[in-house]
Amino acid sequence: MNSNKKLAVAVSSAVLLMAGQAALADSSTDIVDALVMKGVLTEEEGRLITKGHNAKAKVTPVAKEKDGALFLETPDGSGNVSIGGRIHFDYRDYNENGDSNAALSSTAATPSTVQADTFDIRRARITTKFKFAKYYSGEVTINTVGAVNVLDVGYMDVSWFEKAKFRFGQFKMPFSLEQLTSSNNIDFIERSFVDAYIPAKEVGLQLFGSPTKGLTYALAASNGYGSANSTTAELDNRQDGKDIIGRLTYNMAEAMGDKEKVMHLGASFSAGESPLSGGFGGNRSTEARGLSFYTQPVVSPIGQSDKSQTRTRWNLEGAFAFNSTKIQAQYTRQNHEFTVFDVNQDHDINTGYVQVLHTLTGEKWADRYKDGAFGALKPIKNFDGDTMTGGAWEVGARYSSFDASDFNSATLIATPTATGTTVGNGLVTKTAGYTKANAVSVGVKFWANPNFRMMAEYVYTDFNGLIGTTIPNLNGREYKDEQAILMRTQIMF
Repeated sequence: MNSNKKLAVAVSSAVLLMAGQAALADSSTDIVDALVMKGVLTEEEGRLITKGHNAKAKVTPVAKEKDGALFLETPDGSGNVSIGGRIHFDYRDYNENGDSNAALSSTAATPSTVQADTFDIRRARITTKFKFAKYYSGEVTINTVGAVNVLDVGYMDVSWFEKAKFRFGQFKMPFSLEQLTSSNNIDFIERSFVDAYIPAKEVGLQLFGSPTKGLTYALAASNGYGSANSTTAELDNRQDGKDIIGRLTYNMAEAMGDKEKVMHLGASFSAGESPLSGGFGGNRSTEARGLSFYTQPVVSPIGQSDKSQTRTRWNLEGAFAFNSTKIQAQYTRQNHEFTVFDVNQDHDINTGYVQVLHTLTGEKWADRYKDGAFGALKPIKNFDGDTMTGGAWEVGARYSSFDASDFNSATLIATPTATGTTVGNGLVTKTAGYTKANAVSVGVKFWANPNFRMMAEYVYTDFNGLIGTTIPNLNGREYKDEQAILMRTQIMF
């Protein structure tokens, strides 16, 4: 080998050894190829120089940035991993209106106490998302608020067939448009009354996909309760079959190729059995996380009474958006069938909302819609602190309702007779409260960029459908409505 060739080989090898990034490796390989073309190196010598480096470059991860977050991806795009999270910092201020009554307790509240005016870390979560071997992906999210290292979601998707994917683990069930919208992107600080009576994050499996443009479907089976470790969930696993949950959505605008609109219609259902002692959806607080105004009946089945109930849920949803304006609505009915005192019981809880939102800075709702749900807003121009320009502003209003008056029936108030030690076939305990509520929320949001959002809202809630004759009270005041000011600052990455 002559001196020029030796020099070329040395220089080429040195450049390749120093190449630490995929882009530099490609450039260095081009240099070797040029030397081969000029005859300085033979083709065999060129292959020997680049062989080891090319093998290494194929497995070197590529660092990328998306929406301000960093993730690593394999050079061929078949795998990636990212770490993200969210922090929601809230302030809540309440004002309950009612008539003073000195005879009432100065310390107790019925049916339960109110949340005090407070600063609060509403959510703090760490998320790892991953994809490997082209067909496999998933997410693990840990919730650090309330209890340490509690699993929020943890699932894996298998995408052998693009139009028929599988999901396994703990994840959001396919039921509600509002729930399937991330807490980072929900239209108001808190979700509506609807959210309390739906299957949310549960353990199970799911088949889902989009068989044609604008159409999505999902069919899931779950344990029926959200937490994999709760006593209620364990009881549910022992005493009943699994819940079957399904959702079908169609975006007519997407099917027609209209990128300016969203014309979303959806329907979903959930059916299964659950333990009667597990209740009927729980007690209810206002959407502002304030007064607990409704206490669910407690049924303690004894004797030959059924120990389980059939729970069926239906949901209808719609969203129409044109450019910067969106109208969205949902209606959900939760039905419970069971037997107590040898009497068949059939009771419903109905919830719903309608809301209107408008983006003042021109961002389009159609840009946020994908696969039957809405995602994050991306400002046309991110906020610039130096010039105090940019960012996105949005205003909205929502009306929502809650109606559990079916559970304020005579059959549930009845008391079983007792002869000696023989008691009837069941026992129902009811406490004071309201079975109906209506809430109006008005709010404004500011997105500085896709990773930072600030929100402020006023929420008014009034109560109706008194259970019994005792008006619920708080600190010596018979409350009839609630007013709340809510604020949130959130960062997500």
